[in-house]
Amino acid sequence: MAFPDNILTEDETVVSQFRPHWRMLAIPALWLLGGIVAVVVIFQVIEAEGWIALALVAAVVLAMIPLVVSPVINWWFTYYVLTTERLITRTGMIARSGIELPLQNINNVLFNQSIIERVLKSGDLLIESAGESGQSEFTNIPNPERFQSLLYRTREEQSRKTAAEESAIAADITRDPTEQLERAARLRDEGVLSEEEFQAMKQRILGDDS
Repeated sequence: MAFPDNILTEDETVVSQFRPHWRMLAIPALWLLGGIVAVVVIFQVIEAEGWIALALVAAVVLAMIPLVVSPVINWWFTYYVLTTERLITRTGMIARSGIELPLQNINNVLFNQSIIERVLKSGDLLIESAGESGQSEFTNIPNPERFQSLLYRTREEQSRKTAAEESAIAADITRDPTEQLERAARLRDEGVLSEEEFQAMKQRILGDDS
C-alpha cells in the first residue's frame, strides 16, 4: 500500500500509513471456514448429487459474498495516513470517502481499548479538533497508544516548524514587504500556516511597513 504522492503538498511527507487492525478479518475468516465445512457436508455427509448439490453450493458461495468478500475488500481499501501536515483516512474501492484533519487543528487525542483489544493491541482514537469537524473517531487502530504518541510528536514538530518560519519572516525586516507576503502565502498554500495565521502575519507585515 502506497499513499499517492500527487495529493501531498511540496514539503509534506508521509510519517506513517496502515490499514485497520487485522482482527477485522477474524470474523470473515470464520465464515469462510464455515463455508468450506458446509461444502464438505453437502458432498460427504448429505451426499447430495446433481442439481441439488450445485444449488446448495451456489447458495453457500452467494452467502460468502456479504460475509467474507465484502468485509475483506472494505478492510483492504481502508487506510490511515499520518503526514507531516495532516491525518487522513480513506475508505472504499469505487465510491470513496475520507476525513482529513490538519495537525495544527488537533486539540486532543483520546484512545479507548477494551480488554480484548488491549490483548490484541488494537483500539479506537477519538480526535478533538478545531473547526467544523469537531470530533472524529478512528476505529480499529493498531497500537493506538503508540500512534497517539506519534501523532503528538508529529504535531509538535510541525508547530515548531511553523513558529520558526514565522520568526524568520518577522525577523527579516530588510526584505521587501511584497516578498514577505508572497513567502507567507506560499507557506499557507503548503499547509504550514493556517488561514488565520496567514492573516495575522499579513497584518504584522503591513503594519510594520506602515
